[in-house]
Amino acid sequence: MARDLLSRLADLAPLRGDYLHAEGNSDAHIKAALVGNQLLLPVSEGRLQLGSWQSLFLAEFDGPRRRRVYIQLWEGIRPPEIE
Repeated sequence: MARDLLSRLADLAPLRGDYLHAEGNSDAHIKAALVGNQLLLPVSEGRLQLGSWQSLFLAEFDGPRRRRVYIQLWEGIRPPEIE
């Protein structure tokens, strides 16, 4: 899945494109804007609650670089009950 996603993003924002942004990393900025930089995930009893076909991965579009990843846990926030 990750390989397919990265391949499609490369089609949408190729490394060499007709970009006005001249720093040489325009494709990385476009990919980051498309994917986003935040994620909210449910955790129960210390474990991620992901569906059968769900996974989590970090994609670095302008690197490799050394990055910091920040994780914040909120306790006590519960989703509304679905009837």
